[in-house]
Order: sequence, then C-alpha cells, then structure tokens
Amino acid sequence: MDSLLREDIFKQAIKWVMEAGNTIRDKMNDPLDIETKSNANDLVTKLDKETEQFFVAKIKEKYKDHFIHGEEGYGDNPTSLDGTIWIIDPIDGTMNFVHQKRNFAISVGIYHDGVGEIGLIYDVMANTLYHAKKGQGAYKDDVKLQPLPKKKNINEAIVGMNHFWLCENRFIDEQVMQSFVKDIRGTRTYGSAALEFAFTAEGIVDGYISMGLSPWDVAAGIIIVNEVGGSTTDIDGRPVNMLEKSAILTCNTSFQKDILKYLKKGRK
Repeated sequence: MDSLLREDIFKQAIKWVMEAGNTIRDKMNDPLDIETKSNANDLVTKLDKETEQFFVAKIKEKYKDHFIHGEEGYGDNPTSLDGTIWIIDPIDGTMNFVHQKRNFAISVGIYHDGVGEIGLIYDVMANTLYHAKKGQGAYKDDVKLQPLPKKKNINEAIVGMNHFWLCENRFIDEQVMQSFVKDIRGTRTYGSAALEFAFTAEGIVDGYISMGLSPWDVAAGIIIVNEVGGSTTDIDGRPVNMLEKSAILTCNTSFQKDILKYLKKGRK
C-alpha cells in the first residue's frame, strides 16, 4: 500500500473509532436488546449492530472500492484478501460489555492484498488506543511500545487463556494443558481477544491462546503484535487464515516453539 494512502486511511480510521467509542459510552446504559447467536454465551446487542453499521456507512462513503469483513454481517463477506479489506469487530468482548460495562474493545484491522497494514484496538472504557502501521512500530496512545524481550524462558511467562483449555475439549488433551499451566508462571483471562492481543504487545502478558477465533477477533491484534516482534499462528504453527475461524496462539517468539510443543503433544 502506498504510504500516503496508508496515512490517510490510518487518520480516518482513528477518527471513526473514537467517534464510535464515544457513541458506545453514551448509549451503553440504554436498553441493549441482547440476543444470542451460535449459543447462549455468544451475545450480540443493538449497539454491536449499530456500531458495525456506522463503520460500513463511513467506509463505503469514503473508500468505495474497499471491502468490509465484519462480525455482524453488514459488510461484504469477502472470499479472498484481494484489494483493501477492513476487518472489524464493533464490540470485541460483548459478554464483558453486557455484564461488566468494561473490558471490551473496538477492533479494526486493515489489510491490502493479504498484508496487514493498519491495526487499531480501542479499549473503550479505559479510553486507550493501541495502534500500529506496518513497519512503523506499535503504540499505546502516544507511547511507542518496546520490542518484546528476545530472551525469556517459558517458566517466566504469563499466558492469557480461558478455563476451557483445562476441561475436556475437542482440541487438546486437558491433562497436557494442566501440565503446561504448571510449567509457566501464571495465566490470565480478560474475555476480549482484541485486548489480550494488545496486552501481549504491551508485555502485560507474554502470550494468548484461544480455541476458536474469527478474523475480526485477531486482525488488528496480529498487526500490532507483529510490530513489537511477536508472532501469531494457529495452534499447529501455521499462518492464520484471515477468512476462517481458527484456534490461535500469539506470543513472544522466544518461547513460541515451547508452547507449540505442548499444543502438538496434546493435539487430538
């Protein structure tokens, strides 16, 4: 992508993200009209839908040749990564939004011909924006994030993961994961994939694994983590398919192979 075009899109995207965040804060105590999607824990609210519709309208007006891949289905549902694609989660962490009124984010990843160009993760209630442009580093608001340490042992790692890894599941032998948890320093669960990626980039956690994430959950985070020297793959160590749902590992590269060994050992 041309650098001048990237800068124009970046500034415009930030403006829309901040505007959407303001609207969410203003409306979050209104009736939410909560619905379920794939299961009882897969929630969507009126604000999720309205926020995505806001982005779609703005993008289609300003960048008519761009495509949109959004969680709530108001975009284009692209079948390839050709051209410029905005991959959007209007409220990542909807359960947190509904129950806690915090720990949720707007996530926008912008890709051009399959290459991640711009990543934005906005922690709405903290009013904190994590952002990155390809090849220009990653930032938390105006502060540049430092590269992740190149020498760190797995027994020093704090890894974001939820309790399902330690229960019987269809991906990994839970006993292997219980051994994994004993070998690392600790685990954390935040309930928003976008924020877990942002925290990995910041070094608040050293990695994050999740069983089933969609492109809009990870699109922005992959770009931001890349810019601090981290890496994101599926749990088999393969590149992430940005058009499909995947089990995901993002982490500091110094112990990426160690985590993948556990995941391979327990893989069903």
